[in-house]
Amino acid sequence: MAGSTPASLSPESALSTALESGPALAGPKRRVTPGQDAWRRFRRHRLALVSLFILGAMVLAVTLGPLVWRVAIDDIDFAAMLQVPTMAHPLGTDDLGQDILARLLYGGRISLAVGLAAMLVSVVVGVVVGSVSGMASGWLDTVLMWLTDLFLSLPQLPLLLLIIYLFRDSLKQLFGTQGGVFLMIVIVIGGLRWMPVARLVRAQFLSLREKEFVEAARALGASRLRLVTLHILPNALGPVIVAATIEVASAIIAESTLSFLGLGFPPDIPTWGRVLFDAKDTLDVAPHWAVAAGSAIFITVLAINFIGDGLRDALDPRRVL
Repeated sequence: MAGSTPASLSPESALSTALESGPALAGPKRRVTPGQDAWRRFRRHRLALVSLFILGAMVLAVTLGPLVWRVAIDDIDFAAMLQVPTMAHPLGTDDLGQDILARLLYGGRISLAVGLAAMLVSVVVGVVVGSVSGMASGWLDTVLMWLTDLFLSLPQLPLLLLIIYLFRDSLKQLFGTQGGVFLMIVIVIGGLRWMPVARLVRAQFLSLREKEFVEAARALGASRLRLVTLHILPNALGPVIVAATIEVASAIIAESTLSFLGLGFPPDIPTWGRVLFDAKDTLDVAPHWAVAAGSAIFITVLAINFIGDGLRDALDPRRVL
């Protein structure tokens, strides 16, 4: 009848009404920030999440461990030399009766500090070189990439040994024994590992500088420095962060290699590599000594690599999780 209201809606009318009223009933959608989205993606990577907790535990152990385990690293007890792990010495003792756990907790600070500092050096140099090369054109880009290829072609371990032999004594006189060796190792390792970061940043810049948002900022009168700092570099940091985690692991291995060869820190500073070097002659009678130091290096490097894999998945916008 004209002017009457139907008692029930047809299926088509009900669907149309639901679609029209759906957004209003659902309410405003919660905004997800890029950081929250990256954390959600990172949590999906189980090994990376477990490795993050393991690495955090390692950092807490080497930072706060000496405050809890108050055994001096230089206490010599010949009656307890090469002792297997016990309650008094959870990781055993070395050939001088010194507690291995106390020495690893102390040396872990130096090994991790070397890894982080060398990573910062390599990332800063690599980002600067890659950014300049990616934004420049012509001869400057060619020269910078030629320089990068030149450093990539150099044999790193012989060059490390040569630089250490040439400058170790002078740096010790300027900054002291421990400070001079630390500064030398950080500069040498970081200065010889910036090339992959530079090539990665240059590739990101070559791709991003042609994007529409960069062209729009350029059309609005943005300077080249503003384009780099506000538009291009923040969008290129994802792969750089992943590369930085790998550089930390590589720097720890490099420092351990130098200490194992007897060219790193002095014998009285028990870095993980130095402890492993001291344990090499007693593998047949005291394998626990080498296993403890080797396990610390292995677990830390493995955890950092898994964290890098998780960051790669979390910061890749093309990957659907």
